[in-house]
Amino acid sequence: MRNKSPEARRHRLIYLLNVAQRRLQRWMAAQPSSEVTPAQAGLLFILGKQDGILMGEAGAALDMGPAGVSGLVDRSAAARLVERRTDREDGRAFRVWLAPKGRTVLTQAKTDAARINAALTDGFTAAEIDIVARWLTSVQDKFPRDQEE
Repeated sequence: MRNKSPEARRHRLIYLLNVAQRRLQRWMAAQPSSEVTPAQAGLLFILGKQDGILMGEAGAALDMGPAGVSGLVDRSAAARLVERRTDREDGRAFRVWLAPKGRTVLTQAKTDAARINAALTDGFTAAEIDIVARWLTSVQDKFPRDQEE
């Protein structure tokens, strides 16, 4: 179902989506309580739900390819947020675990995320936010991540 209304053509959705994402990322990185990048926070959230996941699983959850997740885990390990360990069953694979500092930072990241989500949804009804969430999810479905990355 394609929306061909004049109003739909007037919206600059690509531009608006890109600007919103960049501004939100910059704002989040500039917060004094932010000890981690948004990408590192995402990794911590994933590990908070399932500690010790395979690097490939972490990459899939974060919509990142192997090189991207490897670099993210390297930076997070250097910051002592996570530990990378060889998988016991497959010596070629690595699992990622929360380090003690990562657990502490995760608690703050959850608080920060709740505050940011409250700011993002301020002035909108729950029904409107449901539509925004549905639209953003549809973008992912319409433009799936290239599996060759």
